[in-house]
Amino acid sequence: MDGTISLGIYDTNRKLVRVLHREAKIDSFTVDADSLNTTWDGKNEIGEDLPAGKYHARGCLVGRLKVEHVGQAATFPASSEAPGNAQVKLMPNPLTNNANAIVDLSVGFGEKGSYLKTVDGLPLCTVSEMPNLVRALISKNNEKSVDVWQDDGTTVEQFRVSNIDKMMAFDCGDFELK
Repeated sequence: MDGTISLGIYDTNRKLVRVLHREAKIDSFTVDADSLNTTWDGKNEIGEDLPAGKYHARGCLVGRLKVEHVGQAATFPASSEAPGNAQVKLMPNPLTNNANAIVDLSVGFGEKGSYLKTVDGLPLCTVSEMPNLVRALISKNNEKSVDVWQDDGTTVEQFRVSNIDKMMAFDCGDFELK
């Protein structure tokens, strides 16, 4: 499957402590005969050393999603109309027996725009590079698409992200940081 890879490091409480790869191409990894390899320096998102202990790596392969700008919206949806997350059925990972994997998607935003992310914070796909957003919201449109609204305080824009069923979760397992 073509696409990008997002990979995160999680602590024992399943809290995301570091995003190792965000929308990375396969050439960002060392490719072996039966694996992709990367390294982690043992630091968190802000560059601090994390304590010794067990950590877990997991991520998503994100296929070619289609991001379409629907246009300006008259208003920002009420939270009752768009609950703030969307459950998506993932493609089965051929290396696991979980054919019914589901991920809860949310939308994040920052200085560089908006992006789809897992509810635990792993960024998956850029939606828009519109700066200075003050809020964003997601709702499921159908089994293969979600709608994203974003607001910069003056304009509300709507986007549709399609092919969201073209994502596959993978688990790299536990490891010990010494």
